[in-house]
Amino acid sequence: MARRARGRGMAASWYGIARTATIDRAGAWVEMDDGGTAKVVTGVTEIGEGILTVLAQIAAEELGVRPEDVTIGDNDTARSPEAAHAGATRQTYMIGNSVAIACRDARVKLDRELADHWQVDAGTIKAFDGEIWAEGTNKRMTVEEAIDLCKKRGVVPVGSGSFTAHGTGLDPVDGSGAPWQAYVFGCQVAEVEVDTLTGEVQVLGMWAVHDVGRAINPRGVEGQIEGGIVQGLGQALMEDYQLDKGHTTTHGFAKYILPTSLDIPQINTKLVEDRDPRSPLGAKGIGEPALVPTAPAIMNAIYDAIGVRITSLPATPEAILKALEEKEAAALQMTG
Repeated sequence: MARRARGRGMAASWYGIARTATIDRAGAWVEMDDGGTAKVVTGVTEIGEGILTVLAQIAAEELGVRPEDVTIGDNDTARSPEAAHAGATRQTYMIGNSVAIACRDARVKLDRELADHWQVDAGTIKAFDGEIWAEGTNKRMTVEEAIDLCKKRGVVPVGSGSFTAHGTGLDPVDGSGAPWQAYVFGCQVAEVEVDTLTGEVQVLGMWAVHDVGRAINPRGVEGQIEGGIVQGLGQALMEDYQLDKGHTTTHGFAKYILPTSLDIPQINTKLVEDRDPRSPLGAKGIGEPALVPTAPAIMNAIYDAIGVRITSLPATPEAILKALEEKEAAALQMTG
């Protein structure tokens, strides 16, 4: 065997969106304000996943205003609708849909008053980027002017919305059931180079294709996929969390190896937008699913390169060398 061996491996995955085997729900309030701005109130938790940007984009599209004119209000759960936790790849699916429904409720009120003022059918009214108009006519004004008109008529364009996702438990005998309302699917390919003398593995490239429903923020989705792959690379090759009788013996990051910029390969992503028919937006999610196929793809690539199957993570240089020694010993035993 050559000292440096290359291989490619693939892994596919599926993942359920929102809470498991229970009803998941979220709510939101929306108000269209003076100046053509809008305020969204929901109990959302931003932990770095970019949900506030996504909600502003959703509200802007539904209301016909600019994203910078949308304010995400106080998320204190004592003063905002239920949103539940930031996990289970549910934020865009649950809270994004509730915000969209609330915005549509507010638009019904605004469009109704504007249609009456213009003497047109409410279904012809469209809005985008701060402008609102009636299709097939020359009637047009700014959203700011439309809100002012609405309020002069004694109507404040506010809306509320809630979105519920249903799941069922699993049959204890045959495992049948539908624990999630929506599912996403993904596939990743890894190319690696294994140094058979030192046992070191270098990931040369990653290719990732993921079904995300509708990508509300494509760049944000790509960023989440790249982040998941980096995390999966660390899980596959470096991060070795040690326990002894339930107590950690890994006391800090000094010896808990994490990927750095020098370890990250070229990552190529492609989004598949298979919209969810039970979602008002068609969006699903990509939080945890981006991580799921990474380590299996890398392990399959190692097998393709050197013909040994690593079944315990991480695949450290020591583990690679031990597996190669066992392979060689088994080969000698068969020929001897």
